[in-house]
Amino acid sequence: MSTIQDLRRILGTCRTIAVVGLSPQWHRPSYFAAKYMQEHGYRIVPVNPAAPEILGERSYASVTAAAAAGEKIDMVDCFRKSADIPPLAAEAIAIGAKCLWMQIGVIDEASAAAARAAGLDVVMDRCVKIEHARLFGGLNWAGVNTKVISARRPQQLFY
Repeated sequence: MSTIQDLRRILGTCRTIAVVGLSPQWHRPSYFAAKYMQEHGYRIVPVNPAAPEILGERSYASVTAAAAAGEKIDMVDCFRKSADIPPLAAEAIAIGAKCLWMQIGVIDEASAAAARAAGLDVVMDRCVKIEHARLFGGLNWAGVNTKVISARRPQQLFY
């Protein structure tokens, strides 16, 4: 289990995030989380073999392909089902990433143990966007905790 101090350290030191399973569709959770992190100063490296570019960044077919192209990846953020994690953990270890992060609902104890044994920090069953917002005060980015009380909806969306 990751403590608040661990999460702060991870999010403070891992500035380049390879988002595996990043969707090019704006309404998907992976896109929203990656866009949030990008807006907060993180470099996003999309990993999606079906899209050439996402969020203005070149997309790669795999984490290994991104590393081979010269990308220095600190964190591998997995928007994939639990069964897809073992090869992603192996790639994260092979490229020398600092952290393997598995999104909400994604749990793989064996891959987590292998990553920890290789010296990586591991976070499971948590959203990187939610944790960043919770720990670094970004909740108002999504319209929460804005200190504005109103029953009226905004006339235009913020994005």
